Amino acid sequence: MLQSTMLLAPPSGFHNDCIYIHDSLFICLSTISFEISFQVQKKNYRQEKKRAAKELFSALKDPSVVIMSNWLKIRGTLKSWTKLWCALKPGVLLIYKTPSSEHWVGTILLNACKLIERPSKKDGFCFKLYHPLDKSIWAMKGPKGETVGSITQPLPSNYLIFRAASESDGRCWMDALELALSCSSLYKLTAKTCKDGDLSSSSESSHILQLLQSTALNDQELLHGGASLWVVKTQSVAREIKGVVFLQPGEASQVETVSEENKGLIWTLLKQLRPGMDLSKVVLPTFILEPRSFLDKLSDYYYHANFLSQAVAEENPYCRMKQILRWYLSGFYKKPKGLKKPYNPILGETFRCCWLHPQTDSCTFYLAEQVSHHPPISAFFVSNRKDGFCISGSILAKSKFYGNSLSAILDGKAKLLLLGRDEEYVITMPYAHCKGILYGTMTLELGGKVTIECEKTKYFAELEFKLKPFLGSSCNVNQISGKIRMGEDLLATIDGHWDGEVLLHEKKTGHQEMLWKPTAEVRKQRLRRQVVQLDQQGPFESERLWQHVTSAITTKDQNKATQEKFVLEEAQRQEARERGDRPWRPHFFTQNPDTNEWQYKYADTKPWDPECCLIQFEKDGIIQTKERCRRQHNGFTYSQNWTSQQKVSCSCSTHGNTTKKL
Repeated sequence: MLQSTMLLAPPSGFHNDCIYIHDSLFICLSTISFEISFQVQKKNYRQEKKRAAKELFSALKDPSVVIMSNWLKIRGTLKSWTKLWCALKPGVLLIYKTPSSEHWVGTILLNACKLIERPSKKDGFCFKLYHPLDKSIWAMKGPKGETVGSITQPLPSNYLIFRAASESDGRCWMDALELALSCSSLYKLTAKTCKDGDLSSSSESSHILQLLQSTALNDQELLHGGASLWVVKTQSVAREIKGVVFLQPGEASQVETVSEENKGLIWTLLKQLRPGMDLSKVVLPTFILEPRSFLDKLSDYYYHANFLSQAVAEENPYCRMKQILRWYLSGFYKKPKGLKKPYNPILGETFRCCWLHPQTDSCTFYLAEQVSHHPPISAFFVSNRKDGFCISGSILAKSKFYGNSLSAILDGKAKLLLLGRDEEYVITMPYAHCKGILYGTMTLELGGKVTIECEKTKYFAELEFKLKPFLGSSCNVNQISGKIRMGEDLLATIDGHWDGEVLLHEKKTGHQEMLWKPTAEVRKQRLRRQVVQLDQQGPFESERLWQHVTSAITTKDQNKATQEKFVLEEAQRQEARERGDRPWRPHFFTQNPDTNEWQYKYADTKPWDPECCLIQFEKDGIIQTKERCRRQHNGFTYSQNWTSQQKVSCSCSTHGNTTKKL
């Protein structure tokens, strides 16, 4: 059969670029172009895949980075507990006898494990790692090739039960394990990629990759299906990490998404953090800052200071404790939109404000000062002599990073003094727990046990702020429980949600009452806070000190905000260099050498005497009282003298000041 050697016209319907040669063979230029384009896309795809894998590994998945490490108690097969050092890394949990990592006990492979919270009657917090099909969870070799681990009590093969020292520690371990479990699935999909890309040359990295290599996808799976799965999963995890959603539990409307401009900033920040790091020394990007100082934020507890005025008026000590509890709970429901952090105060920074009490014609004054920078300590004093109370205290703000979560602890005590009754109530604070930083939705909760105790009356109140359980629903968010005792007698129990309804149950009578609920009516009754006008503030008063940073954040000019923030921080460093070894001396507070407590220098805790006390005012940070002259017989009301006194004292009043409804 003769083969045609003629160049024929292409059949109808084909492009002119098509050539019909020998045995009806068509060579399409468009097809050639498509093949070239496909090869380019394939090359770009491989490069992008390696780039994404390298970025994730270098930031989060590098085995040289420990997600979390600490002592945990582990229950053996004989149901006794052994204290062992646990180091959580991406994909594995390494267990040692000591923190030196010399005496290896075993390695748990997390890629097949499930995690669940375990109820416990004892102190601490329990959780369980287990294989859903009762298979072994242990690796055959240690990180240095060990085949036999250090001798301990026998441990189960298909599960392990852990006990942390406290609920906060246990929650941090649960969050970190949740992150590590997610990392293990990425390990399986990227074991081949990591080997080709030589992302980590450490022996420990090779060991972990070898442990997971058996379940990694082969070349054909990566090419035909696994690769697309890897890309989709990598991009989804990257979106969850970079496109952080800020959510306030109990306030579904308070949702904030980080803009594209800021995603790279938070990504860079997270790569610099290490588990256990103290965040007080970390310079945070300005877009996660609440545009006000921490000294200002501490004043949020006094918008309902009228509850303290009512507590002073109560004759029954049990009723006084209930009113103090009501005031305490009123300080938590005021929250910023999204998850925001106030400015770290500059050493020597001060903030002052006041709240007018229309019902008692009095005023509550607030003054705070940053008395130490390392460690960061904020001292404060609150006074309303006419209504009969004052509060003093100091807060050491500590924060720790745990991989996928962090805790902010307000270490310190406040002392509430009821002047006319000589009763002192010692009050502690809960901690804030933020999880979902790297993986999942970022949420903020309050946790821990707090106490309010009066030694004179023997009344004692305990509140527990509960974190959401690992498998809990939305109704478990922001839960609180507690009790009121007088000596050993239990008088009442408390339960509810600290940002919602809190009920009190009388034990003897069975009576139930509403202790606290931030209704619209309650919010309307908030006292009006007043601050000194900006042009009358000193150079180290918070609003004036941070005014340029605040203005830039308000206008969403993050570059300018960062520059202005750097100027303040650099000025503080320069001042510290010039000061040298000389100790810093605060302006308004002094430290008691016996108790190490910070005390306001000008505190006046004498009960209010209406016969001689005329008006309480504040001038230049000094809270003082103007007394009636002996020759003076005419009466004055607080509001009449407030304006006239302002002309002399520049105190916080309507005259010459800015009124803010917050």
